[in-house]
Amino acid sequence: MLFVISWHLCNLADSMAVYHSSSTNNDRVGVLEICLKDILIEIKPVESHRVERINAIRQLEECLRGLLVFRGVVVSLKPFGSFVSNLYTKWGDLDVSVQIDNTPPNSISRNTKRYYLKNILHALRRTGLARNTQYIPNARVPLLKYISRHHNISFDVSINNHFGVMKSSILKWLSEIDDRFRDMVLVTKEWAKAQNINDAKSGTLNSYSLCLLVIFHFQTCDPPILPPLRVICEGSISNQEWSSFSERHVEDVCSANIQRFRSRRRVNKSSLAQLLVSFFDKLSGIGNSASEYSISTFEGRLESITGGLRSPLIIEDPFERSENAARTVRVLELHKISNAFRDAHDKLSSSLVLSDRDSLIFLLTRPILASRLRDQQPVTNYNTRSQHSNFATIGVLERQFENTVRLDRMHSQASTSVASIRPTYRNF
Repeated sequence: MLFVISWHLCNLADSMAVYHSSSTNNDRVGVLEICLKDILIEIKPVESHRVERINAIRQLEECLRGLLVFRGVVVSLKPFGSFVSNLYTKWGDLDVSVQIDNTPPNSISRNTKRYYLKNILHALRRTGLARNTQYIPNARVPLLKYISRHHNISFDVSINNHFGVMKSSILKWLSEIDDRFRDMVLVTKEWAKAQNINDAKSGTLNSYSLCLLVIFHFQTCDPPILPPLRVICEGSISNQEWSSFSERHVEDVCSANIQRFRSRRRVNKSSLAQLLVSFFDKLSGIGNSASEYSISTFEGRLESITGGLRSPLIIEDPFERSENAARTVRVLELHKISNAFRDAHDKLSSSLVLSDRDSLIFLLTRPILASRLRDQQPVTNYNTRSQHSNFATIGVLERQFENTVRLDRMHSQASTSVASIRPTYRNF
């Protein structure tokens, strides 16, 4: 029987001593485990999706190469977001930062970023490479959105988004601590889309907030799967201003901290199905005390709201702690979010639902995917080896595109070729 954990506890991590995800019997969630494997096969990208995104980025690089506004400066394209953190699905969009080399974070004004983005917008329209273009100059980070005509991939383009690049790197390292983290994020995002609560424009949760909720859950399991992010970032960005961080320094420090955590942790043996059931159980009361407590993945616990941020739901951004990752959530939509979590918890508490494949699929996936899965035979011999192999293959991305694609306006030779590739991630 599942224990219900009160959302009113200030330190949820302390309360987890009485909560074991593995307390959910494996036999009871056997059908759910198979369903999750079926769903992941459908939503996880394969090599062709990765290659398609790399080609789309190269197409943007070619477009920028001819821009006069970048003449005389060295420009780099850096993908970030879910693509780099390996938390994207087959249908995931692409976040790309146009990095102006030799300029520290925050050194380029908002007006200059807007100027660059407007020039990129005009170039995309002139070349016919983009459709559904949208220039958003007043966003927190000025943004250019478009869909690639040739690849049908949605792009979000920003300028000198050092924060986004570094956040993506740290999330990638987290996903390498435990494979279940990636699977849990992908399943949660699909469920949230099915429940219409994964749309910041509509006042619900953005994907980053959902990712932080999964991190919080993994931090507060017993034993924890992930540590408080304070432990990972200690000695790097947590103790210095973002404006002065060194990517190499952050990578080195986080690598050492992660290795230390992995060498000392107790292994959590919960299955993905058990973790999903306990996730919805734990967050089924997410709306009850949102006005009193914030979710802190930096500390790995709930924290009392004493002032500063005021919002219907506060999920602290662990890398910019004064910011609320769930700032787009509105009051009415918080009720919708809370109801979705409670409904999932109630259904997964029912033996009838847990034993019925169709009910589980329609709860966790969007109608088009649910219909496709319903017509398929369930996977009974899921090859975990092939999944690990695919996960490792994604590492090719780091060797190919995480380093920068340079557009050197001062030397024509450099401006006509992709820069040499240097790995920037480590295997922990």
